[in-house]
Amino acid sequence: MATPAKQAAIAELTELFRESGAAVLTEYRGLSVGQLSELRTSLRANGSYSVVKNTLTQIAAKEAGVTAFDGHLTGPSAIAFVTGDPVEAAKSLRDFAKANPLLVIKAGVLDGKAMSAEEITKLADLESREVLLAKLAGAMKAKTSQAAALFQAPLSKTVRTVEALRAKVEEAGGAPAPAAAETTDVAAGGDEG
Repeated sequence: MATPAKQAAIAELTELFRESGAAVLTEYRGLSVGQLSELRTSLRANGSYSVVKNTLTQIAAKEAGVTAFDGHLTGPSAIAFVTGDPVEAAKSLRDFAKANPLLVIKAGVLDGKAMSAEEITKLADLESREVLLAKLAGAMKAKTSQAAALFQAPLSKTVRTVEALRAKVEEAGGAPAPAAAETTDVAAGGDEG
């Protein structure tokens, strides 16, 4: 039976897995305490970074329904529990790993879906949520403008056609054609004569 301290650690890890939108398993072998502090600081806005015991993490992950780390919990392990923007957290991890090659991204989980190290890197290559939303808003505004122009086009074409016909009738020496408003009144039976 596990000691109360181990049970508390398992319960805490299980809760972190459940509360996080994403989690990334890393190996930190060879990194200094200062480097780990730097990584924690870079992740602070979007989550936390915790050094974990593999056996306890395996139990907690199983209790939380996370299978993404099966077979990856070896060596000195730490997990980035992401509660904010997963793209920004992935960028922080990727950038730190580029500057500090001793950090190895092993696996991850995003919204319950297992992710490989390569998929986490691809996630880091995405633009931030704010940039994507701004692009979406711009695209929607452009489509709305195009739709308005499309709906306006038939009306302006009809007016030009009526004006051209009126000009041809006048050139031919016929009676001037009634204005567009007069045409509507006549067609509706509004003859006042």
